[in-house]
Amino acid sequence: MAEAEESFDRSPVEPRTVMLAGATDFVGFREACRRLWADQVEPGRVSWQTRDDAERDLFAAAPDADEATPASMSSAPPVHVPTRFLSACKSAVLNSDPDRFGRLYRLLWRLQVEPGLRHDPLDADWIDADQMAQAVRRGMHKMKAFVRFRTIAAEDGGEPLHVAWFEPEHHIVEATAPFFVRRFTQMRWAILTPRRSVRWDGHQLHAGPGARREDAPTADAGEALWLTYYRSIFNPARLKLQAMQKEMPRSYWANLPEARLIDPLAADAAHRSRTMIERQPAGPRRRIPEEAAEPASASHEPGTLAALASELQRCRACPLGARATQAVAGEGPRRAALMFVGEQPGDQEDLHGQPFVGPAGQLFDKALSELGIDRRALYVTNAVKHFKFELRGKRRIHKTPAQQEAAACLHWLEAEIELVDPSALVALGATAARQLLGTAVAVTRQRGQWLQRPDGRRVLVTLHPSALLRGDPADKEAAWQAWLGDLRHAAVVLQQPSDPSSA
Repeated sequence: MAEAEESFDRSPVEPRTVMLAGATDFVGFREACRRLWADQVEPGRVSWQTRDDAERDLFAAAPDADEATPASMSSAPPVHVPTRFLSACKSAVLNSDPDRFGRLYRLLWRLQVEPGLRHDPLDADWIDADQMAQAVRRGMHKMKAFVRFRTIAAEDGGEPLHVAWFEPEHHIVEATAPFFVRRFTQMRWAILTPRRSVRWDGHQLHAGPGARREDAPTADAGEALWLTYYRSIFNPARLKLQAMQKEMPRSYWANLPEARLIDPLAADAAHRSRTMIERQPAGPRRRIPEEAAEPASASHEPGTLAALASELQRCRACPLGARATQAVAGEGPRRAALMFVGEQPGDQEDLHGQPFVGPAGQLFDKALSELGIDRRALYVTNAVKHFKFELRGKRRIHKTPAQQEAAACLHWLEAEIELVDPSALVALGATAARQLLGTAVAVTRQRGQWLQRPDGRRVLVTLHPSALLRGDPADKEAAWQAWLGDLRHAAVVLQQPSDPSSA
């Protein structure tokens, strides 16, 4: 803003009360500052108040137009501020400090009467404005990370509503809402907070008054699965409470489902770490040696899935067979219309000898249930038949199979496809897609699409369920709905198995 001329009258004026339209009314604040400067109202003589709009209902239709903001006075002397001030001001007005408007106006006033201030980064008012702005930006970042949606089924059977309860420290809900619109465009969702709430109906963003915590839904089944996964991946040897609390302050814990696990897991961390150090590396609890697997001809009719599974136990074409507990063959009916192919068995699959029975398998079963698919009608298998892992204490940690290891298993997978003769296949993840299609596939770009194998069979590409378990919790619900959308294309095959291209 330009320096005022020396002849400008700065005689004291009457105290002024400024009423802003709301707690985040940056436009009204800017116009008020121009009028106050034009009238030479010093910072100490201004009282700032806000009038939050409590009349709009969050779930009512948006009003036709917002209340107009008065235009700046044409006779006002020029007000010039550096870009740094405008940047800090746009964020700082969202701060919850009740005196933020007065402090920002004081800095603006001083910038007009003290030309050297704009080049003084160590001035207390400059630092104060920057700190308020930084606190707001930090709060917006935390909101993006710590919002947790829960699902409310629609009474009319339509699209569900995903609702989150959040308690931000600052007035950031409406400023952060566009991020969630971009991230969850296809979902209907609402974020409830004590001060303001926002709702996205799939087409338009609506803002309304604050809500109560009891207005938000309680925990759902998906949350229980997330807590199970969070507990299972907790590594006491890597626990750094101070670093964790710096990124995830305790003020946010009340609304994070996983936070209830942190204190008990942390309290037991030292004991678990000592136990891990003292314990000798352990191999699998049992292993089926190559010589123990009876020949298929001894008990199974040649050319059957049972015979194939028996022969599979004898496979040592790559080093994985010597370390795993057992080979894990596919499971399902001989003439299943649809075959699902994952990457490889996990720890639980290796011990039980069945595909998709661990955490990823539980998520897979939950998806099938929501889509109304009977798993018993499917053939479920993996591209690699042995569990690849590395030992960490007594835990066996999954490792992605190398391309040579997957290639060594390819003939087993092709034999299953030949015996089952499915109408279509679903590739769960990049390893399965590469094995089924014979080339690398960009899963995130081609997910939900039908591709074609050299033998003419269609292959639907999508994520492996473990990718959802590893994903950002803030994206959990959106990722889940997108994955269900992919699987719906495959579900059509069960209704029209003779023509998977119609899916």
